Amino acid sequence: MNKLLIILSLSFLTSCNSQNKKTMDFELKKTNAEWKAKLSDEEYRILREKGTERAFTGEYYDHFEKGIYVCAGCGNKLFESDTKFDSHCGWPSFDKAIKGSVIYERDLSFGMVRTEVMCAKCGGHLGHVFDDGPEETTGKRYCTNSVSIKFIPEK
Repeated sequence: MNKLLIILSLSFLTSCNSQNKKTMDFELKKTNAEWKAKLSDEEYRILREKGTERAFTGEYYDHFEKGIYVCAGCGNKLFESDTKFDSHCGWPSFDKAIKGSVIYERDLSFGMVRTEVMCAKCGGHLGHVFDDGPEETTGKRYCTNSVSIKFIPEK
């Protein structure tokens, strides 16, 4: 029992440390005050504090128009609409990101091992990528918060 408590405590500390770690240098740099002035409270919570919106509540989870999805924080092009699919998970899902548009970091929060996806330009938290996407394409599922992206329709 004591070993289990120690392991759980270490897992919790590791996950907390991974959430606060700032190891990457991004092209677009703003202070927390500048981000707060630019973003809504919910955008700030998700993009800058690595939050998550509730499933099936986001604007884009059931959205399938032609166009492109960009970062809500900086406008960086992230996903093309033809890579979006209905994963039935409650969040917008894509099977691939535009090359060079995102970066990845190991996420140990909530007692899980996941891969966080962030905007390569500003470091905004987009969501996570999983290996349970469509086998006929990339096999990836970029599970993305609607709040962290904006849609630009095809002209």
